[in-house]
Amino acid sequence: MFKKFLKYSIPSASAMFVSSLYTVIDGIFVGRGVGDLGLAAVAIAMPATIVLFGIATMFAVGGGALVSKNFGAKDKERAVYIFRQAFKSIIILSSIISFVFIVFSEYIVVLLGATENLKELSAEFLRYYSLFCIPSLLGITLNGFIRNDGGPKLAMISTIAGTVVNILLDYIFIFPLNMGVRGAAIATGLGQVATIAIILPHFLKKKGQLTFGNVKLEMKVVKEIITIGFPSFFAEAAFSIIIFFYNIVLGIYMREEGIASYSIINYITTNIYMMLLGVSLGAQPLISYYFGARDTKKMFTFYKFALIASVSVNLLFTLVCFIFGKNLIGLFTTDKELINIAYIGLNMTNLAYFFTGLNLSTSMYYQSIEMPKFSNLICAFRSFVFLPVILFLAAHYYGTNGIWASMIFSEILTFLAVNIVTNTKTNTKKAISV
Repeated sequence: MFKKFLKYSIPSASAMFVSSLYTVIDGIFVGRGVGDLGLAAVAIAMPATIVLFGIATMFAVGGGALVSKNFGAKDKERAVYIFRQAFKSIIILSSIISFVFIVFSEYIVVLLGATENLKELSAEFLRYYSLFCIPSLLGITLNGFIRNDGGPKLAMISTIAGTVVNILLDYIFIFPLNMGVRGAAIATGLGQVATIAIILPHFLKKKGQLTFGNVKLEMKVVKEIITIGFPSFFAEAAFSIIIFFYNIVLGIYMREEGIASYSIINYITTNIYMMLLGVSLGAQPLISYYFGARDTKKMFTFYKFALIASVSVNLLFTLVCFIFGKNLIGLFTTDKELINIAYIGLNMTNLAYFFTGLNLSTSMYYQSIEMPKFSNLICAFRSFVFLPVILFLAAHYYGTNGIWASMIFSEILTFLAVNIVTNTKTNTKKAISV
């Protein structure tokens, strides 16, 4: 069973790591080619881009969980129908979002906390990024369905290919062509186009069980997909909310320097966050499949594997950042004071991610067994309940160190609260009996 877990989780975590790696390289290019203001400008727009990722993940996980459940229950026809509903929904939704973000980009970045110095750059990045909403959301969604259709390696390959394209174009657009943050946004979008080009043949040539086909949108099915997948959106929205609160507080206490340092920390820690998400996404098809087959023993086994893997991955990442943190930060900026500020924040943030991984895996487990209300509870604790209060109080009383430490306490309190108010075994029995 462990080999089966690795078969799904290693490609998923690797794909997520590579995906986040291009975000890091993008940050390095922006930092070196545009400067600290460019880094801060992208950081302001980041919550909006994360929400887009969350919407796509919502359909990928919600639809994927239902697809794998029906595969487990030997109902292929229903699985294909659900896939087609999700596919059509994401195309319509991404088209609407693209229009709104392009037209109202300046208003959006101001709402996200852009100072007068950052407004124009942030809006430019968001505007060009939004031109590629359809391929971006579609690529993430289809990648999720491929994992649930027995193709975790193809999902990994397509992500790596998109990353390579993005990195190459990033360099060309930012340095030789001097396109600034606009070039970074366009390179990211074209990378997603490359990902889709590799994914599509799987469905068009019917290499798996899932195939394209025209369906009339059935709101009952779409609602079911969104209900189960919503915690994935909520998790990403929570991440955006966390960034938003940090940007506001850092803007008050440290101005652009604080936002730039947090931007660098986010570029680096995005790697561990995405790997932890990849571990849980890798376990999801397996848990959902055995949920459909009503095999609780295997469901719990894969859940435990996800918890162990998340702690192990984070331990390795934390050690690397502790030893080489200043070198990593130095890739983004040559400002020694900024490097020292970001190094302290980086190591304190990594401690929080031990509990973030456990919370993500538990949230994904509840989505896999169609009990999203508990997943939503986890996200609410992380973003709305604990963090804002701790962050503003810690910033007021303890300054910069209090700001960095607030995430640790927020994640620990979330972990404790979830274990107090929920019981995984009892809830699993309830889900199976429905």
